[in-house]
Amino acid sequence: MTPRFALRALAAAAALATLSSAPALAQQTIKVGVLHALSGTMAISETALKDMALMTIDEINAKGGVMGKKLEPVVIDTASNWPLAAEKAKQLIGQDKVAVTFGCWTSVCRKSVLPVYEENNALLFYPVQYEGEELSKNVFYTGAAPNQQAIPAVEYLMSADGGSAKRFVLLGTDYVYPRTANKILRAFLKSKGVADKDILESYTPFGHSDYQTIVADIKKFSAGGKTAVISTINGDSNVPFYKELGNAGLKATDVPVVAFSVGEEELRGLDPKPLVGHLASWNYFMSVKNPTNTAWIKQWSDYAKAKKLPGQSTKPLTNDPMEATYVGIHMWKQAVEKAKSLETDKVIAAMAGQTFTAPSGFTLTMDAKNHHLHKPVLIGEIRPDGQFNVVWKTKAPVKAQPWSPFIEGNSAKKDEPDGKTKL
Repeated sequence: MTPRFALRALAAAAALATLSSAPALAQQTIKVGVLHALSGTMAISETALKDMALMTIDEINAKGGVMGKKLEPVVIDTASNWPLAAEKAKQLIGQDKVAVTFGCWTSVCRKSVLPVYEENNALLFYPVQYEGEELSKNVFYTGAAPNQQAIPAVEYLMSADGGSAKRFVLLGTDYVYPRTANKILRAFLKSKGVADKDILESYTPFGHSDYQTIVADIKKFSAGGKTAVISTINGDSNVPFYKELGNAGLKATDVPVVAFSVGEEELRGLDPKPLVGHLASWNYFMSVKNPTNTAWIKQWSDYAKAKKLPGQSTKPLTNDPMEATYVGIHMWKQAVEKAKSLETDKVIAAMAGQTFTAPSGFTLTMDAKNHHLHKPVLIGEIRPDGQFNVVWKTKAPVKAQPWSPFIEGNSAKKDEPDGKTKL
């Protein structure tokens, strides 16, 4: 090869390399990641979030896309396998070149993928309530922090309206979210004068199905005084747990259960009649009445029927994490268009103070600093039709506290990410 041809070959190779590493904005579409468990124990909860993300992307594309470009979803199944989720996150960022990822449900999934997003300075929108005790520059948390769900729920249980509970069962799936949430709740209960002997704490593995012994223990414990169960059971284990409650005749009037990971979708596979009166604490329920929610439910119903989504096409249901997914994608769009860029740092800056009128009927605001939404808190009772009657709610959105004041040492922590990458 002559020197002239060698130089031409090198120049061509360099041009190809430049094209292959071109930013997402230079492409015809903007790729966005959708990272959820579509199989395994968490599929019962996460499949609907994937479908809601796709519906929202279709809605945005129908209105002209983002900065005039269509969004192209890249859907990945984590298979409820957390190390796999981290590998798939690397694929989304490094191979698929997505501009943002919407995904995860469990905190162990989020914790697994977090280093990937931080090391690559990429963006993750996380749509589910969680335990707090985390604040990352690269994550926007559109679900609830403990002060927007767990603490108000327990305060309600302790009130006259909630049954004046004096004893508490902390029952969860054995991973970071339930254990950290219950650490916060133990400290909160202690601050209210509840003794350790009046708290029963128990955990089961993911996918656990035999709750006979645990429900018998709850029944026995409740003989010692007015008792409530605080459930952080996740995924398909909720089905056998609630079935066993019904089998044991443990009604809400005897021992109310308030759940933080059970909504309309999880109740789909149950006979709700024995569960009437048990509670859930969220930031949205399908049953809330307002024009925004009515329009959103119709949009989802039409989409589910058109796409022939299993279950949803015949019985369409919306829930809190679906709303958080919908809000998060729209806020990201607004931030990109405000920044006029897909660059992570510019989008992060533009996310501060974003607002969106949510199906809950409230206008939600992304905090100026702490990457969490200001959200309302709603407590609902299970109805015979598997929906919820709202029995208590805040008058306005509540600012999230990522660092719980009930954890020692948190008062010294800043209410904003420090921008440092975790190694």
